[in-house]
Amino acid sequence: MKKKKEKKKKKLNLGCGNKKIEGFIGVDKYGTPDKLVDLEVFPWPWKDNSVDEIIMSHVLEHLGQTTDSFLNIMKELYRVCCHDARIRIIVPSPRSNAFLGDPTHVRPITLPIINLFSKRENRMSIEKGWANTTLALFLDIDFELIKYEFTLMPYWHEKYSSRSITIEELDFAILHYYNVINQLDFKLKVIKSS
Repeated sequence: MKKKKEKKKKKLNLGCGNKKIEGFIGVDKYGTPDKLVDLEVFPWPWKDNSVDEIIMSHVLEHLGQTTDSFLNIMKELYRVCCHDARIRIIVPSPRSNAFLGDPTHVRPITLPIINLFSKRENRMSIEKGWANTTLALFLDIDFELIKYEFTLMPYWHEKYSSRSITIEELDFAILHYYNVINQLDFKLKVIKSS
């Protein structure tokens, strides 16, 4: 008896620029990627549930200037990914010169924004009576945050690692000052019901 041949899923490096990643299909609107695609033109050229990993490094902040365009990008990410697919999104902190100093940055990406695309977070907002927009429920998409990290600017990294400031002082600085965090790194899991 022959075994069913398992389809190999795709790994996409969306907005790759000149950066190739081994095992990933490089996708960009410009240059010479493996596949030329404008990520703001819908639908994307991949089938439903055909992708099991996506990397978007310093890309998402350049896309989706209008609300409709941004929501369509999130819907396409969900559509092309299979259940349990992993997505890594790295963006500059919107409260940094890295974000503010580039006129092509059109969309700030933050932890609260990412959480709007989680059905679990949406349901919790409803239960607590919060006014958050429940985008995951409205759009019927579901991205579960599995890891969130940030990189401090060198000045703040040095102050914290040398213990010249406490975690409380660092938290205060993050909430009240610009140029404390350099970049944000989100790791998401795609949740699809069977």
